[in-house]
Amino acid sequence: MKIDSAIIAAFTPAGRLRASINLGNPILAGRDHQGNATGISVDLAHAFADRLGVPLDLVVLESAGSSVETVSGEKADIGFFAIDPMRAAEIAFTAAYIHIEGAYLVREESAIDSLEAVDQQGIRVTVGKGSAYDLFLSRELKRAEITRALTSPTVVETFLSENTDVAAGVRQQLEADALKHPGLRLIPGSFMTIRQAMGVPRSRGSRALGYLAEFVEEMKRSGFIQDAMNKHGIKGAIVAPAQAEL
Repeated sequence: MKIDSAIIAAFTPAGRLRASINLGNPILAGRDHQGNATGISVDLAHAFADRLGVPLDLVVLESAGSSVETVSGEKADIGFFAIDPMRAAEIAFTAAYIHIEGAYLVREESAIDSLEAVDQQGIRVTVGKGSAYDLFLSRELKRAEITRALTSPTVVETFLSENTDVAAGVRQQLEADALKHPGLRLIPGSFMTIRQAMGVPRSRGSRALGYLAEFVEEMKRSGFIQDAMNKHGIKGAIVAPAQAEL
């Protein structure tokens, strides 16, 4: 990948690369025993900063919505997001680097036994506020009511405390929560596939996006993404297919 001072400047107006890290998706990021951010998105941020030859600052946030606002407001230079048309007005996305399944969780005694059975009058579905699932289901569900937890990791807690009918989110997170709370089960299948990508403020220009997009493709083709998934013990996701040569 060719780089010049203009591309570096586009990514580092503050003199350092500021990467927004969303802890709301456990497949991508979390905290280690010392409380430091860790995960695939952190590894990618470090790799990209190394590629640019600049120091890195992690802007660690608890939700996807906060991460979107931070990059849209140019308080960070790159971020890691599910691709969604509502976000694309201010953030330019690369192609996806990981595909993640969105799943539904219900109580054992629930009559809901299929994806189609969720979108019914009187059904309340809890999602993480501002998450890709929130954006998608707000468009797709026509009869069910959506309620919102503050963050994606608190969806099941909110679902239980507010006695709603369905929890929606990352399959891996829901599976982990089901193990902690007996009497819950996942609905078979996936209601959506999240295309997780890197993003940059649109104001940084097409050359910056092109460089970031090339970086993502290299990370997929080289095995970096798969190696990071293996290192962090990530299941319930797959590396996205490589795009044609950019």
